[in-house]
Amino acid sequence: MNTDIDRERGVLSPADRAYLLGDREMSHEQSKRNAEARIRRRIHASTVDFDLLLHTLPEKDRKQVFERTTTDAAFLDGLRAMVAFVYLGTERYGVDFEEILTPAVRSSEEYLAATDRDETVSVDVTFDVETTVESSLEGITERLDAGDPVTPRELFSIVMQGTYDATRHDRIRVVSVDGDDSGPSLERLATYLDGDLERVSDGIAVIRLSE
Repeated sequence: MNTDIDRERGVLSPADRAYLLGDREMSHEQSKRNAEARIRRRIHASTVDFDLLLHTLPEKDRKQVFERTTTDAAFLDGLRAMVAFVYLGTERYGVDFEEILTPAVRSSEEYLAATDRDETVSVDVTFDVETTVESSLEGITERLDAGDPVTPRELFSIVMQGTYDATRHDRIRVVSVDGDDSGPSLERLATYLDGDLERVSDGIAVIRLSE
């Protein structure tokens, strides 16, 4: 998660970022509600703007925006977060994500075929998600309380769930599973928890938390 508040204004202003990160206190409950409503309106307005951007932004400008995916890790992380934000919002609140993904990919492939190869194509989009329960959140918190190690994915799940205060511990031991390095970044987890990351070995790390 990018916690740089003073970046150039995007969907969020620096003040919005400070509020969401807990670095800006609101003196009145109404001020808090106003800030949240303002952020919701900006998200909605910015999302609608993408319809305009898709159809009117010149190719040279789109190229300059996306060329940075090979050099700008924060931008790439932002793209992943953008897709995750849409996935969570649609799946949880009434729209199947596939209804968003399928027509978007199909029309994009048709456009690429026509403009890049002078072809018409038939596009078949397959989207499939399988989830396997690995451990309960209650079991993870019990292991944290006992000082036992957890995986990066398990720690990420606890942090995102939001009801358990992982910072109550002086340190958290984290272990990789079978060399799996596809999970959440330990560096980002440590930063989010305001801790320091110490790599003990290839498969073991410790997040030392501030007092």
